[in-house]
Amino acid sequence: MHVVRRHVRLRSPVNRKVWSVCAAQLFSTSASRDKQRLVILGSGWGGYQVLRNVDKKRWDVTILSPTNAFNFTPLLASCAVGTLEFRCAVEPVRRYSPQVTAYQAWCDGIDFKEKTLTCMPATPPLPFEKSSAPPVEKTTTETKFPGTGTPFTLKYDKLVIAVGAYSQTFNVPGVKEYAHFLKDVRDARSIRTRIIECFEQANQPILSDVQRRNLLHFCIVGGGPTGVEFAAELHDLLHAEIAEHYPGLARMCKITLYDVAPYILGTFDRSLSNYAEEKFQRDGIDIKTKHHVERVEKDKMIVKEQGEVPFGILVWSTGLAPNPLVQTIQSVQKDEKTQSLLTDERLNVIMKDGGADPDVWAIGDAAIIKTDVLPATAQVANQKANYLSRKLNKIVRGMEHDKAFEFHNQGSLAYLGDWKAIYDRSHAESGIKARETGRLAWLLWRSAYFTMTLSLRNKILVPTYWFLNWIFGRDISRF
Repeated sequence: MHVVRRHVRLRSPVNRKVWSVCAAQLFSTSASRDKQRLVILGSGWGGYQVLRNVDKKRWDVTILSPTNAFNFTPLLASCAVGTLEFRCAVEPVRRYSPQVTAYQAWCDGIDFKEKTLTCMPATPPLPFEKSSAPPVEKTTTETKFPGTGTPFTLKYDKLVIAVGAYSQTFNVPGVKEYAHFLKDVRDARSIRTRIIECFEQANQPILSDVQRRNLLHFCIVGGGPTGVEFAAELHDLLHAEIAEHYPGLARMCKITLYDVAPYILGTFDRSLSNYAEEKFQRDGIDIKTKHHVERVEKDKMIVKEQGEVPFGILVWSTGLAPNPLVQTIQSVQKDEKTQSLLTDERLNVIMKDGGADPDVWAIGDAAIIKTDVLPATAQVANQKANYLSRKLNKIVRGMEHDKAFEFHNQGSLAYLGDWKAIYDRSHAESGIKARETGRLAWLLWRSAYFTMTLSLRNKILVPTYWFLNWIFGRDISRF
């Protein structure tokens, strides 16, 4: 705030003081007071895209997120096995500072009437605090922050709820304690460390072959794109760098993919799902469909159809559970099945009384359009964010923007290993309805993710690491 003070010689000291204060108030200017405050909750596919595209010169933008980076989720499976380095899959929120105010914190509650947010820091405790929010080491469906730290309040004029969702565990005992998730770079680092740890443990001379096989059994629960792509990336690692540097142990490795559905990749065309299953079977990846995990214990899980199944690492990817913030919101209508916030076709949240809040929007995995249920994918969140950014930029200029959101299906991709993939655009409402498999689909997969990487830095880093690992192989150091 720039303050201009004019001091005029007045006879009375009181008059001089009053004039000084009045002049300070009269000539005070603050750009932020002239702007409406836009608060964005979350830095995922929805929130980060709004942050990138919204007019930061006209809006007073504040972003609130428990992490200070955006995770490029399609590349996490590659990061988990060393095909790419972790920095390739993240974009810093602070790139837009100081134009944007950023807080690393959770939002615990929203008061829609008063337009206030109750927030909790997601940082280590300060000396004067008795306790603060502990770091979240794994992505779970339970929060670790209620009643801790020093809460603070934020006011908003316009609000974008893009808090995403957590990993679904279906309340299977032991999942949160003994399984790995694959939602962010922290998860990918944990998985990569554990994979190499399994081989170093199995390499010890004190183990029997049965113990080695148990350690080198890699289980994946969830036959969706995340689980399938991780299985494919892990297969590439085992048949390249592991086979070269641990030749005796590589023969003992086994990958098993579990799913409760009758087949994997249920959102893809059935012919593409069959292609993926046949390829995995040729590669030696065991597919267990119609299997139900009853509980998970340390180094083993109990499967209803099999009994006790030992493993070295278990990666759990079985869908999405509602974010704790979404669960606490009671004044907004929610989807009965997913408990996601319901919005109208303009992405405004629908309140309990049936009216839409004109100042609050919800996008990404936390929200569903009431009249048009779309899949909870990065593609949908990204398109909603682009639509909302254009809408906000028109609102701040005083222009009307009544056009409803329209989703344009650009197709689905999944990597299957050995430079092969599948591409499905058979469900598109317009344009070419195509289905591709093999190397051509793999080229589409790589080109799509290369063009989707957001920053110029990562547009350079990603192909560079692809090239380096093709020449020199993946790094299998553990540190």
